[in-house]
Amino acid sequence: MANRTFAVGDIHGDLAALERALAKLPPLDTKDTMVLMGDYIDRGADSAKVVDFIRKELPRRFPGKIVCLRGNHEDGWLRVASGGWPEFVIPLANGCLATLRSFRQQPYRELDLPTREEIHAMQSAEFIPDEIVDWMNELPFWYEDDHAIYVHAGLIEKDGKWLHPSETEHPTQLLWVRTMRFFQGYRGKRVVCGHTATENLPPELSSFTPEDPLDMWVGENVTVIDTGCGKGGFLTILELPATRTYESR
Repeated sequence: MANRTFAVGDIHGDLAALERALAKLPPLDTKDTMVLMGDYIDRGADSAKVVDFIRKELPRRFPGKIVCLRGNHEDGWLRVASGGWPEFVIPLANGCLATLRSFRQQPYRELDLPTREEIHAMQSAEFIPDEIVDWMNELPFWYEDDHAIYVHAGLIEKDGKWLHPSETEHPTQLLWVRTMRFFQGYRGKRVVCGHTATENLPPELSSFTPEDPLDMWVGENVTVIDTGCGKGGFLTILELPATRTYESR
């Protein structure tokens, strides 16, 4: 059996979805690799539990190699924690209040508005334990194996060439970039990414269930597995090289 890689899409604080999807995986062994695509926090109600599960429980359950990539939401909180971007926590769509209340073990509902005290706490990120900040700082920006390049958002184009992640001058760009030119025009080694919800990509250009715009999106050389977990969708895990999927729905 060829060494398998299981790529886990954006979780966004939905621990139940993560556990449902993991329960559907086939038996795993030490030759397998699991790559988590980033965005473990925000929006869903269980960000703190998701991080704890990934750091402590997942290594007990999974015998192979685990790679936790950095997402743009981890990057956003790291910037906040360093005092560089307090504005990140303000837009409700970012779901930062859910993360605050999760770490404080307080209830959260999607339409809740933050109090003045909560805004101050979010803008300082003081509620995030130092060990979690250190963990997020250690998350890599990309990973590569025989099957694919794995990166949270996508690759960067320069002078008409798509740069390998190792060639990117500012690696944080790999977490935030979003251009249709990449999804439609990139040619090269397969890239697996999250960040952009598949419902926002043209389903007619996907070779994987184009009749379902919420499903995993498979272009010619780009595969997108952010299927809306934590924001009304579901979690997708992609197995390579077989291109099998395991979903939380």
